[in-house]
Amino acid sequence: MKQILKINHVGLRVRNLETARQFYAKLGFEFIAGPIGPEPVAIMEHPSGVNINFVLNASADSPPVNLLMDVAAKHTGFTHIALEVDDLQAVEREINAAGIEITESVSLPSGAEFFFVRDPDDNVLEFHQPA
Repeated sequence: MKQILKINHVGLRVRNLETARQFYAKLGFEFIAGPIGPEPVAIMEHPSGVNINFVLNASADSPPVNLLMDVAAKHTGFTHIALEVDDLQAVEREINAAGIEITESVSLPSGAEFFFVRDPDDNVLEFHQPA
């Protein structure tokens, strides 16, 4: 389908808007609007144009586990968001300074490097520097 231009936004279901806002603000995202709509949804956007919609209808009693990543059964679905960066070491310093734990780091033979973090709802984010 040639009409698709780019990803417009990513939707993440979260338990608490303020907790999500604080975490993503550490990554440079700015609050745009919300809660709005029937779900409801709140929106944050990075100056690079990456837009995240926080879906604010997570069950209060939902277990603090990522069902796509942390259970033995491998369910279908999106497992993570990969954010491309141009200076992975600088990003790593900022992540460490923000007190965010890096859960895994990978270097590929091609020269690409990336690492993963989790947000307060255990959604996985990858910071990826291509070769």
